[in-house]
Amino acid sequence: MKSVLIAFALVSASGVSLAADPPAWAYAIAPAPPAGNTTAGKAPAAPAAPDTSLKRLPGSTLEFARAQISDGFGPADWYPGDHPTMPDVVAHGRKPDVRACSLCHYPNGKGRPENAGVAGFSTAYFIQQMADFRNGNRKSAEPRKANTNTMITIAKGMTEDEIKAAAEYFGSMKWTPWIKVVETTTVPKTRIAGGMYLTVEGGEKEPLGQRIIETPEDAEGTEVLRNPRSGFIAYVPMGSIKKGEALVTNGAGKTTQCGVCHGADLKGLGPVPGIAGRSPSCLVRQLYDMQQGARKGSWTELMKPVVSKLTDEDMLNIAAYTSSRTP
Repeated sequence: MKSVLIAFALVSASGVSLAADPPAWAYAIAPAPPAGNTTAGKAPAAPAAPDTSLKRLPGSTLEFARAQISDGFGPADWYPGDHPTMPDVVAHGRKPDVRACSLCHYPNGKGRPENAGVAGFSTAYFIQQMADFRNGNRKSAEPRKANTNTMITIAKGMTEDEIKAAAEYFGSMKWTPWIKVVETTTVPKTRIAGGMYLTVEGGEKEPLGQRIIETPEDAEGTEVLRNPRSGFIAYVPMGSIKKGEALVTNGAGKTTQCGVCHGADLKGLGPVPGIAGRSPSCLVRQLYDMQQGARKGSWTELMKPVVSKLTDEDMLNIAAYTSSRTP
């Protein structure tokens, strides 16, 4: 936290107005209970009986119980024909610390807003990111982002061969449309679960404000069944895509054109990753983490001047535009 505050002080001294705290919507950390809300003296609620019923998804001939769907060392693979044969580290991981990559990132590498889509990244980029996790160069500016610490533990536990196998596997699949971007002023009411926004029953709406709310098309299919064919909707503020286009395409006097490194179509260039059509929440977290010095791997040096003058609103607009592009 001290390093984050120092970084903020330096940026503020340069005359750029940046928030001291991370943009809460991008990190999706559930708020603390209200003051005075305590369970002291109360008996804990009895745990619910495990759901052992077999679940199914349309288009799949397989069925799994809840425990297997979320098994960290052998999660459900609903559609084996949708992807190449998974390396063992992707399908099963290795106990005790290396969870299966497919648990969080799905067998198709699409991932979810609380982590990252990794399909389509070059082998070199993937391996470099794992090295950054291992050597302390990739952390989160939001200390409560627990799955970043989990990823650090996994990276430290993987062998070089396992990292290479995962990199080559996910790199063999192209990134394809996964997120529908909608400009709006209001959004469905949501709750935060596991770093992800899930719509609540009842159909109520609330003002979007200066946020991006990224939520599953099918809340149950994503949260409970981990359906790798069910994508996401990203609700973005009205006008944010056009504002983001100005920043991305010509810098708007505040940053560098993204296409210089990420390619004119934002689909990547050599080892530089594509950013078109990817999670806006994840992108903003990376921009903010790099700006605050929490992410500082070798490639990050190239991004420092790019992010140094960006406000939270700038990052939001950039993410709204890039996520709306066809990958």
